[in-house]
Amino acid sequence: MGPKECRGATGRHDIRTTLGIPLLATFLIGLREGLEAALVVGILVAYLTKLGRRDVLPRLWVGVGLAIALAIAIGAILTFGAYTLTFEAQELLGGTLSLLAVAMVTWMIFWMQRTARTLKRTLEGDIDRALATGGLWGLVAIGFVSVAREGVETTLLLWSMVQSFGEAPAALAGALLGLAAAVVLGWALARGMVRLDLRIFFGWTGAFLVIVAAGVLAYAIHDLQEAGALPGPFTAAAPLDPVTGEVAVGWAAFPFGWAFDVTASIPPGSALAAVLQATVGFMPRMSWLQVIAWALYVGIVGGIWLRGQLRSRPTARPASVETPTSPEAPAHAVSAAPVDAAPATAPTAPPASSPLSSPQGEA
Repeated sequence: MGPKECRGATGRHDIRTTLGIPLLATFLIGLREGLEAALVVGILVAYLTKLGRRDVLPRLWVGVGLAIALAIAIGAILTFGAYTLTFEAQELLGGTLSLLAVAMVTWMIFWMQRTARTLKRTLEGDIDRALATGGLWGLVAIGFVSVAREGVETTLLLWSMVQSFGEAPAALAGALLGLAAAVVLGWALARGMVRLDLRIFFGWTGAFLVIVAAGVLAYAIHDLQEAGALPGPFTAAAPLDPVTGEVAVGWAAFPFGWAFDVTASIPPGSALAAVLQATVGFMPRMSWLQVIAWALYVGIVGGIWLRGQLRSRPTARPASVETPTSPEAPAHAVSAAPVDAAPATAPTAPPASSPLSSPQGEA
């Protein structure tokens, strides 16, 4: 039963809940991915302004515009092109693209975790090299690549989630709201109007993306099983219950049957099913391959991510011994400078509490 089939007061509550969960999930994805892109573009624009090269900003914006156009084009092709395919072809395409989305999300999670400390320095180095060569396409390429990876990743991930939720308007609205909020937040951060601990923000949203990617992976397995590309409950490899003749459920169905089936308690179109699917990737009926893929992804990827988070946590520094230095310079404790900090003599060096700084480093 879909949301529009609900009736009565309880049905109206189910409609709001069912639509609200996809909207919230895609809002968080749009906010996370959009803020990454906004921060990167903000760093590039700020550095060009600092160098007094605002004359080349149009080239950068051309690259950003091309990246946005690419993401929109991919989304349109996936949305409208799939209607011309057979059911099996649609499921095969959906499963393959969902796997690609999971791979891109996984790479981006660890890329941000690994390069957050040196991201600003790396981007500024790219700008320096592009300006040194004097090529038009150098800055265009920087703007394009900086936004395209987040744009394509977001498009694939949102498309996969829409296929899973079946609530395209709510999911699209949530993504657009998240992207709009990311643009506003990125602008406010660049202006110093808002302070945000980026290590904490990307840490928590990274954990959220691990769970989301696990759910997308499970749904990809479901699509591939429906297409017949993987053995499962929809193929001849499925073990049958000797009593009912239906596909077996439970341990007797391992490995190509249903791991569990709670559709009688949690109808697939209910609000609870939507909440569980949007948050942890749970479906009322899942095959053994889906459950195994979900568990392995969360266990392996989540474990690696958690280890990286623990390693990147700021460690407490022992208190410095206060010793007098000179009559003009009173004693004080000396703290270590951040990795990408400018020399202490630079008059334009930002304070340690810069709105774009975080305990993990510059982003």
